[in-house]
Amino acid sequence: MESKIVKIPTYKSGPFALSLNYDMPKIREKLIEARSIYSSIRAIPILPQLLTQLEEELIKRSIFGTAAIEGNPLSEKEVGKVLDEQKANKELNQPERQISNLRNAYNAIKAIVIDSSKRFMLDEKTIKKIHSIITTGVEEKNNDPGQYRNIEIKVGDAAHGGIYTPPKILDDMKPLMKEFMSWINSDELLREDPAVRAALAHYYLALIHPFGNGNGRTARAIEALLLKDARIKFFVCVMLSNYYYKNIDDYFRAFSLAERNDTYDVTPFLEFFLNGLIFSFKEVRSKIFAWIRIQTLRDYHRLLLSKKDIPQRQYDLLAILIDTNESFELKELFEKDIFRMIYREVSERTARRDVEELADKKLIELNKDNRYQLSEHVLNQFSE
Repeated sequence: MESKIVKIPTYKSGPFALSLNYDMPKIREKLIEARSIYSSIRAIPILPQLLTQLEEELIKRSIFGTAAIEGNPLSEKEVGKVLDEQKANKELNQPERQISNLRNAYNAIKAIVIDSSKRFMLDEKTIKKIHSIITTGVEEKNNDPGQYRNIEIKVGDAAHGGIYTPPKILDDMKPLMKEFMSWINSDELLREDPAVRAALAHYYLALIHPFGNGNGRTARAIEALLLKDARIKFFVCVMLSNYYYKNIDDYFRAFSLAERNDTYDVTPFLEFFLNGLIFSFKEVRSKIFAWIRIQTLRDYHRLLLSKKDIPQRQYDLLAILIDTNESFELKELFEKDIFRMIYREVSERTARRDVEELADKKLIELNKDNRYQLSEHVLNQFSE
């Protein structure tokens, strides 16, 4: 497999290898599975409203994930709040600035137009720009936004495969990055599946570690950019960061297993990446189907109302359950504000009758906590 490996000498760090050595049957099988699932997503007619909702939700989760990997202390809810308030010109602390910068970087990536008639060519200017957006205004140790480092650093820990020392000095960094650009844009790499190319860009940017800080966030952002070259919708491209965070031990272990073998076999990282891509595709598909199911449920409730099979009050209760995903006990129809607006002038007997009738029609059901919740199973009768 030597023809698959490019070895680059450095001044202070020994030889550095760029490798296409991987288990082709295993990776091909994963690629076929990923393509199949994504094809099923593309075949679903997605309304603009759903697309906007999905994109906003998944980008928020991805920003949370990629920041959390690097130790950002904000919870997913706090990250969402920062992003929702981003245009309010609010003074941001350091963790909040990291989140705001990541949104700006994702917006910059989304804005990059990829010509569908040819493959996208990555360049150092783009990598430096993304890194600069991610780290400007943030106190990152030994970091100069958009500039390669000239200091020795160490990454990793004993719990995740040991300490790794990336190439050490600027005189190594500059030629390495030039060789990396030539390699990632080479005919050989362009013949690879775009997903494999995106994963290898992530992997080798992380190994070269060209910046003083923000390397992981930058590598994952560049991965998302190159996944656009696979004609994958942008909000799906960025989902992997959340998968990496949820499987952080395996993420670091994949790096370690690929880096610490004598044959430069990158299968461990590619396999982990593709497992994440498959998981992310399945999650998107599930979300789309769930949304379609809810919209169908709304339409069914409207049909029942128009046919006078349910009164307006029962329809309003069902609408609240859809909008809020709430569950309730009978007494809460009079105690909780969201229900009181419907039941404040209704007797308990009438409220009880509403609940019993909706349950008889299988429009609501008792959950394991003995609380009433919306029933989606009512639609099953139309598919049996």
